[in-house]
Amino acid sequence: MNERIRSVVIVGGGTAGWMTAAALARYLPRETTSITLVESEEIGTVGVGEATIPQIATFNRMLGIDEDAFLRETQATFKLGIEFRDWGRLGERYLHPFGTYGWDLQGTEFHHFWMRARRTGESNSLDDYCLNSAAAYAGKFARPDGNPRSPLSRLAYAFHFDALLYAKFLRVFAEARGVNRVEGRVGSVEQEGDTGFVRRLGLEDGRSIEGELFIDCTGFVGLLIEKALAAGYDDWTELLPMDRAVAMPCARIEEPKPYTIATARGAGWTWRIPLRHRTGNGHVYASRYTDKEAATQILMDALDGEPLAEPRHLSFTTGIRRKFWDRNVVAIGLSGGFLEPLESTSIHMIQTAIAKLLALFPDTSWSAVDRDEYNRLLTTTFTHIRDFIVLHYVATSRDDTPFWRDRKKVEIPETLARKMALIEGAGRFFRYEDELFSVTSWLAVMGGQGRGPSAYNPIADGISDTNLKASLADMRSVIMRTVNAMPRHEEFLSRVTR
Repeated sequence: MNERIRSVVIVGGGTAGWMTAAALARYLPRETTSITLVESEEIGTVGVGEATIPQIATFNRMLGIDEDAFLRETQATFKLGIEFRDWGRLGERYLHPFGTYGWDLQGTEFHHFWMRARRTGESNSLDDYCLNSAAAYAGKFARPDGNPRSPLSRLAYAFHFDALLYAKFLRVFAEARGVNRVEGRVGSVEQEGDTGFVRRLGLEDGRSIEGELFIDCTGFVGLLIEKALAAGYDDWTELLPMDRAVAMPCARIEEPKPYTIATARGAGWTWRIPLRHRTGNGHVYASRYTDKEAATQILMDALDGEPLAEPRHLSFTTGIRRKFWDRNVVAIGLSGGFLEPLESTSIHMIQTAIAKLLALFPDTSWSAVDRDEYNRLLTTTFTHIRDFIVLHYVATSRDDTPFWRDRKKVEIPETLARKMALIEGAGRFFRYEDELFSVTSWLAVMGGQGRGPSAYNPIADGISDTNLKASLADMRSVIMRTVNAMPRHEEFLSRVTR
């Protein structure tokens, strides 16, 4: 009979390490499985990721975390979507909301009826039929209502938070459940000669850490998955040429907006993320089109408050490991792959990797079938998200800089081309295996950047003009009444974080 894994060693802390430690501590039997996390305060973490998508609330609930305590400890604000500025054309903006557009009618997706109404003079935008959009731009927030008949049941939300504070919060959670933290730097990795499995870590101070399952959360360096096991890396730079970022927090000068702002620039884009104690800012750019000094100046010119720290510079290569799980090592976080945080998916990918590991958690037989399925699922998830990010760069009319002109020359993946063609044709959308983004997301980006549907499903003709007009008016009315009754975002935050 195959034996259970008795010892798990996580190498690296930060968001990835402590999310992994917290989840494993929550679900693995404490009496039979030890969890050790090795990290060094000297190394530090990237720690600039502050925006998330709604699945993070599910992760917190899965751990049994009190949301109000989480909000207090991480200086968090709520997030209803992402506003994109200057992506389709200069001077334009649109919102990618987390909620849905309208209500489906007669078993057919809402946007087909909206498109039909546009043909007969309907002037309202899709945002007018989305509670998330209306609440975001009104600066309002309330938690969803559990009653499916309530309009608030349709609200979806995520958070902006300080990633370093989140890691500290989860460290307290994990250590209270038996996780043993070891301070130290890994100096050597000992492997079995016949299998290549990692068996022991040698710390620089002479101590050694033995384990059965090793989780690599060492960031871009990939200490175990790449330096020890040479799992390989697939470079996606030709599709997404951004390879640098500079981050700088600034003082808050206004009430925190319940949405992230991503502004397209000449060779990349800048982010603005409102927290309770500061505003997070950054500039992601392609170094082949601009230099460090120019990119930093663009970021500093975009600050709307006093800088609170010196600029922090990062380098990266977009892509994924060829194996996320190799032998007895699983790479989670930046050690597994990197996609620019345009759609706030970085922390979600950590969460996804953890969920798949829990679902396929090994025993000492080290099933190749389970390992291969894990790698397939993670590769598929990363690929779908990559395609959606690429969409922002190719569904545009911008040609004002060499960077944007070159985006038009990119040969996009067939999977993305097919999806774009289906939506542009008659608004048709099919969610493929384990795909993160829904029809709302695709409609928001493509419509917001001038590449929305040109026709609609003829099924939408099955309702009379009178009934359609009345249904649309009723939807708008319900959304407006709901938003008017919601408290201001900052007021709600003050109430729940006292």
